[in-house]
Amino acid sequence: MKPRNKQITTYILVALAGLLLGWLIFGGRGAEQGHDHAAETAGVTEYTCSMHPQIRQNEPGKCPLCGMDLTPVAATGGGGEASPYVLEMTPEAIALANIQTTPVHQVNPENELLLSGTVQLNEQKVSSITAKFPGRIERLYVNFTGQEVRKGERLASVYSPELITAQRELQEAAKSKDLMPELYEAAKTKLRLWNISAKQIARIEQANDILTSFDIYSDAAGVVTERQVAVGDYVSTGSVLFQVANLSSVWVVLDAYESDLSWVKQGASINFTVPGIPGKDFTAKVAFVTPVLDASTRAVQVRAEVVNPGNQLKPGMFANARIKTSTRTAAKENALAIQRTAVLWTGKRSVVYVKVDDREAPAFEMREVTLGPRLGDMYLIEAGLSEGEQVVTNGVFAVDGAAQLSGNYSMMAGPANKMLEAPEEFQSQLTALVDSYYTLKNALVASDADAARQAAGKFRQALNKTDMRLLDGSSHAKWMQLQPVLASNADAIQKSTVIDKQREAFSPLSNHLIEAVETFGTNKEVLYKQKCPMALGDQGGYWLSELKDIRNPYFGDAMLACGETEHTYRQGTGASAGEKASAPAKGHVH
Repeated sequence: MKPRNKQITTYILVALAGLLLGWLIFGGRGAEQGHDHAAETAGVTEYTCSMHPQIRQNEPGKCPLCGMDLTPVAATGGGGEASPYVLEMTPEAIALANIQTTPVHQVNPENELLLSGTVQLNEQKVSSITAKFPGRIERLYVNFTGQEVRKGERLASVYSPELITAQRELQEAAKSKDLMPELYEAAKTKLRLWNISAKQIARIEQANDILTSFDIYSDAAGVVTERQVAVGDYVSTGSVLFQVANLSSVWVVLDAYESDLSWVKQGASINFTVPGIPGKDFTAKVAFVTPVLDASTRAVQVRAEVVNPGNQLKPGMFANARIKTSTRTAAKENALAIQRTAVLWTGKRSVVYVKVDDREAPAFEMREVTLGPRLGDMYLIEAGLSEGEQVVTNGVFAVDGAAQLSGNYSMMAGPANKMLEAPEEFQSQLTALVDSYYTLKNALVASDADAARQAAGKFRQALNKTDMRLLDGSSHAKWMQLQPVLASNADAIQKSTVIDKQREAFSPLSNHLIEAVETFGTNKEVLYKQKCPMALGDQGGYWLSELKDIRNPYFGDAMLACGETEHTYRQGTGASAGEKASAPAKGHVH
């Protein structure tokens, strides 16, 4: 070996020996230090902006883009499989976001609405005085609107050439009434049809001269609200001369907004005041609620009839009313309620966050609920919550934003269109549930409330046979969310004997069953998702059907073919393999 090669080999051996010695001295310590560093960083909270999730830092502060407070969203570390519905947060994150919870509690489902409106004429007590024969107004005895008239009071005198001719015909026929009684009776009948009284006809028959003007009398007592003629005007048969309104009773017409409609019922008591009569309270009952919503004001008119002695209530007066109403039934004295601030809306879904008690770290579960009517600052709960559960009422947007940033289900990133894995046995159970649903749907198509009650009971039995133990992970959590809502709405249908109430509960039941079909799939060869845009006060209603032809369960025979097929599901598939309908299927939208 050459001397130069020996020298290079010596250098390499020395370098390797140095590396080995360094590893022996520092290697274990370095590994130990690396382990310590990981331990030190475990549990570090990360802060981000709910509007700009790309902003991340390990300490609180302001977002450099929008200036909002950064929100602690996640902590590193932890283990175990987590439900996509449940979000764990640190106590520091909860304090910084000022997250507060309130228990679900029972309330007396009575509400007092404050409505405003006006006093108006009672249209059922308004009479139009019309001309019974053509002519010219010779004289008016009522010269201004607002004048009171009595029934039978003279209002005007009319000159009529046609009446002059008819008088002559009657006088000539009277001379030969024994020979031609039919002609005599025809002449009198002609005058009667012109509203000429028997006394006036007798006077014409006995007189030798011709009457050149005839008086027009009021058919009703009241106040003249319109005068549509003046002296010298020519009028034809049927022309309106005066409008007379009887003010012994008037209407109070109030505006009820769309959000208050669930509380407004016919027969509800109304207490109202008018500024023009201070210190005086009036009472009435709701007599009518207009069936059409005003698109510009988003309100309907609520009408009550009020007795008006002395005409003290003047049409046109403003009225401030209180309506006390209730959703209480004999079977349900109280109802569950939550604060309005606890609810998040996204399309058809209403979402709340419920505190999970059996966790080491603070956690909140996203849960869909079925809302009832609004009660002041609260909403009544139809399904989805139990009494005593703690619901987030302050900071709910912060919780939802944290859930979205951490990859959990949230208000805008829910599982509605995500197909989850389910075993064939569970799909068979869901298929049986859909079959019982068809029976319920067809009973509503037939508008048969008794059959719908029985079918809802069968649906409930089929629901009880579904085995959630067959599911795990996200699938298990999803079914735990859907099952209680399906059960509560089926119970509501079974307990009701009113077809309209059954159809109201059928809508959320259908929505959640559709979600189950889209999530888990069924063994049905084909089933159709159909929609009626006219259902539920134009909110629209969905349902599943075994038939492509439209058979509307929300209206029955009233609008049997109203609707369209929106989606088609094939065997063993959910939303991902469905076929979107391009046109209505043997149905039409009214």
